[in-house]
Amino acid sequence: MPAIIGPMSQSDSIPAIPAHRLAGILKFLQAAEKLKDTLRSGSSRQGRPESTAEHSWRLALMVLLFEKNLDGVDFLKLLKLCLIHDLGEAISGDVPAPLQQEGDDREARERRDFQTLCEDLPADLATELLALWDEYAGAATAEARLAKAFDKLETILQHQLMPPQSAEFHAFNLGYGRNRTDAFELTRQIRDIVDGNTHDIIAKTQDRAD
Repeated sequence: MPAIIGPMSQSDSIPAIPAHRLAGILKFLQAAEKLKDTLRSGSSRQGRPESTAEHSWRLALMVLLFEKNLDGVDFLKLLKLCLIHDLGEAISGDVPAPLQQEGDDREARERRDFQTLCEDLPADLATELLALWDEYAGAATAEARLAKAFDKLETILQHQLMPPQSAEFHAFNLGYGRNRTDAFELTRQIRDIVDGNTHDIIAKTQDRAD
């Protein structure tokens, strides 16, 4: 017997939006899909190259799991930062952390690319997303600093799931993003566990090499 669905109340009604606004949003969404094909230097546990979209998804999931521990934080904003922080990479791609250098114009390039992606959005949405991107890049708010800290932690956790890598690969992770993860007691606590796992992986890797 089919379920009986009652009439929608006025508060449940979601009205349509202007056609030109909808068209711009959908065009942006289709362009943002390129992030699914933007590959990172890491891989899945089965060795398949990881996409930046997958990284952003698990970063958002990771933050969601700690929502109850983030008192005083604008949680919706934090989730938004996690979802858009690497979206500019949909155009120019990802630069692996070991290859990033001071003065390489990477941040400016990613902002230009993100701005290009936002060109089809309604002006108010484009302004909002660009403001979020700038907030993340500037790391001037607690939400932005948390997003950066969790971003580093998610990356290292993914590296620990990859097929066997060299001891040098994992040793790099011990220093990676520490200034970000040390910013909060919670992320330092997570980092201590993550680093302990990294040390174990390095020891096992060295044992296999002997």
